[in-house]
Amino acid sequence: MRALPISPRNDRRAIGNRIRAARQASQMTIEQLSAATKLSKGFISRVERDQTSPSVSTLVQICDVLHIAVGDLFHEPDSYYVSSKEAPSINLGGENVDERLLSPRSERRIQVISTVVHAGEAGSGGDELYTVNSELEVLHVLAGTVRFNLNGAMWELTTGDSLTFSGREPHTWKVIDPSTETRLIWVLSPAPWSTGF
Repeated sequence: MRALPISPRNDRRAIGNRIRAARQASQMTIEQLSAATKLSKGFISRVERDQTSPSVSTLVQICDVLHIAVGDLFHEPDSYYVSSKEAPSINLGGENVDERLLSPRSERRIQVISTVVHAGEAGSGGDELYTVNSELEVLHVLAGTVRFNLNGAMWELTTGDSLTFSGREPHTWKVIDPSTETRLIWVLSPAPWSTGF
């Protein structure tokens, strides 16, 4: 059997933005990177705009100065798409609510949950205060108004408002005006559950 030649990829991997981000994270100017690598400012600028491809040795030189691995420039970032229409329904103990998990079930760093209380429903997190095994929790009100109880401290949050607090602090919430639809987004970090519900 005869070996077939491997065709090169037609798409060129854009690495300029990652080099620029690494340079800025190191708080270096193009001039400083130029001086450290002995490459011209114009060449570095063209590399950062993906207008030229550096040789492997030049790329190693730039990465050494920026203290990043060459492979990091080509690493595909993890990304997951969750359709709001197909997001799994979950039950966190709320009353008269439609709750959906918007982040992947396997994600351990963060969890995003959508809560919808349909018009005409008196939705709430329940009468009793509850806690969540999460260091940080953020509640953002997309639509409607809710009364939030954080261990006796009360807030009234309306469309566009957010509240950040410890999930381990006893809390609950309830809709103030049941005549309109209420939509909430909860962000929990780290994710208190990383498996199915």
